[in-house]
This record gives sequence, structure tokens and C-alpha cells, in this order.
Amino acid sequence: MARKLRHLALSFMMLFAACVTVNIYFPAAAIQKAADEIVEDVRGTKDQKQPEEKKNDKHSGLLDSVKKFIGPSEAHAQINIEISTPAIRSLKQAMKDNYPQLKNFYDKGAVGENNMGLLEPKDTGGLNLKEKADLNRIMAQENNNRNALYNEIMIANKLGADSLPKIQKIFANSWRDKSQPGWWIQNDQGGWQKK
Repeated sequence: MARKLRHLALSFMMLFAACVTVNIYFPAAAIQKAADEIVEDVRGTKDQKQPEEKKNDKHSGLLDSVKKFIGPSEAHAQINIEISTPAIRSLKQAMKDNYPQLKNFYDKGAVGENNMGLLEPKDTGGLNLKEKADLNRIMAQENNNRNALYNEIMIANKLGADSLPKIQKIFANSWRDKSQPGWWIQNDQGGWQKK
């Protein structure tokens, strides 16, 4: 009887150990990379980046060779976020087309990047009535395009609806980080400052 119990316990432990837990996580690093690429493309700064110099350390080459044979590589490095659907390409082009007008308002301090990846009006006192109307129109178009972009990225990558605020925050970081000095940006706590 004791032998059967041990056998049963051992079988249970082996069955338990064989169970695999699948962790579905939010691919923040991959989305951040995609967001940076999109923002650079929209603002026309993508081609201006200088490639980073790779260190030619004799030890790092040997270490890289050894890493190929030892253990798995990092999972997040292998995740590719889909950002080239027809809808996403169309939204990127629309934002690219709007950017020259927006840049004028950024430079005047009339609009800023908020902490949810959208535009907000800032110092509009120096604008005439036509400029204010133009700002409201272009800002509404841009915010609609951005909201649609974030939603399309969520759908194209089969992420749950709960991921939308995370996508917005990640894009907010990219829009703010890639803003020019003197432009208004909102920090994560809600405070506004010029970059």
C-alpha cells in the first residue's frame, strides 16, 4: 500500500512538473522600438540619426560566439510588432502630411505633447483667429489619427483592449523624447514644461 502511495505521489509530482505555465505579457520594449520608428518617420528625423558605433572589443566577439551556444537568447529581442498594415501606413502618412503645420504651432508654443500620446493646446494667446481655427482643426485631425494608430497597433498585434493605455503611454514617451527644445511636453505626473 505504501508503495502504491509513493508511486501515486511520484506520478502526481511528475504530472505537476510537466505542466507548463504560459505567461502572456505586454511587449513593451518592442512597442517602444516601433513607436520610436513611427515618430521619427512622421517627423522626418529617421534618416538624420547617425548609426551607433559598435565596440570592436576582442572579448565581446568571443563572448557573443559563446552566447550562441549557451542558453536561450532574450525573448523580447525576437518579438516583432506589426506596424506595416495598410491602415497603419495610411495613418502614418496622414500624420506626416500634418506635421509641417503642427511644427509651426509647436515652435510658437501653442501646442504640446501630453502624457497620453495626444496633443493639447498651450499658449494660444499670441495666435490670431485664423491661426486658432487652424490649430483646432489640425490638432483634432492629429489626435484622431493618433487614437486610430494606437488602436490599429493593438488590433494588428492581437493585444487585448487593456493594452491600449499602455500603448498610448509608450507613444507619449516617444513623442515627448523626440520633441525639439522649447516645445511643450507634459510629464507623467501631469506637469507641463518646455523641453
